Amino acid sequence: MKQGRIVAIDTIDGRKMAALLHDGKLHDLLVDPVDDRPRPTAIYRAKAGQQMKGQNGIILDMGRGQKGFLKQAKGIAPGTILLVQVSTHAEIGKASPVVSKLLFKSRFAIVTPNAPGINIARSIRDEDERLRLHEIAHEAFEDAPDGCGLILRSACEGADEGDIYANIAAMLQGAVTVLSDTTGSPELLLDAPDAAEQAWANWGEIDQVIDDEECFETLGVWDHIHALDRPECALSGGASMVIEPTRALVAVDVNTGTDFSLSAGLKANIATAKDLPRQLRLRGLGGQITIDFAPSPKAERRTIETHLRRAFKADSIDTILVGWTPLGHYELQRKRERLPLSEVLSL
Repeated sequence: MKQGRIVAIDTIDGRKMAALLHDGKLHDLLVDPVDDRPRPTAIYRAKAGQQMKGQNGIILDMGRGQKGFLKQAKGIAPGTILLVQVSTHAEIGKASPVVSKLLFKSRFAIVTPNAPGINIARSIRDEDERLRLHEIAHEAFEDAPDGCGLILRSACEGADEGDIYANIAAMLQGAVTVLSDTTGSPELLLDAPDAAEQAWANWGEIDQVIDDEECFETLGVWDHIHALDRPECALSGGASMVIEPTRALVAVDVNTGTDFSLSAGLKANIATAKDLPRQLRLRGLGGQITIDFAPSPKAERRTIETHLRRAFKADSIDTILVGWTPLGHYELQRKRERLPLSEVLSL
């Protein structure tokens, strides 16, 4: 039961939860929120309201008391009806950040209105496979509206032709339906997928799916989750890092533990770099991240940063590596794609 990539689907208070286990280690965790606040990827028909000139944007009415904020909205008059997509979770008390460039994303395909062309994920390198996928895409997408584009995701590689075709057709039909629904009062047109749907769409190839209300208990997922309630995370070699979110930023402090060797600092810092994306992902943390690495010579900074870049490149959530501060800390800026775990689960 602990071998390979296992996806466990459970429920809590009627909400879906999905956990991805790699050889028994918790790699990713998705939990539906407890309220109906706008979620990333949800699409709304919105009404333009107050211009926020100082912030170069506009406040939108998205219906049922929900507010959105659209940047770079010059020329949009109050009262204008437009379609927008939620980009990130809003901070408490603020409008939800939205974009007017819509994407319709599923496991195999992304439909891109106003971005024509058919593209295939660069990670698919086999020329015969790329040719096969192009043929499927052209057939499934031949009735697409003018200006509409398609991206075939890496999950398409080796996938069944019928499954890919059906997924493209469904996404295209959904896009056409939403894009044509431009009149009426502000309202939600396409909700964000729940945790189980997100897992299916984004976690790639898996060895086993267990959809059982008791599977979190039997697979030890709850033990992993309760460990996330503690700020301290154990690392290899006896080192640790402490992750503490505040209102302004997320602070990460690295400790060498009982290792007093000359290379203790570098080893702890590399271990932190490798595991930090997973820890932030599981805890649902984003925004500004400030890392206080363990003491080590400045000559080792390039090595540490190389490991950071490699680790975050493989992560699914957009993160900008800002760099070193004058005080020797390292700063990141991470998309608020998820709510903090502490907000969606009472640990």
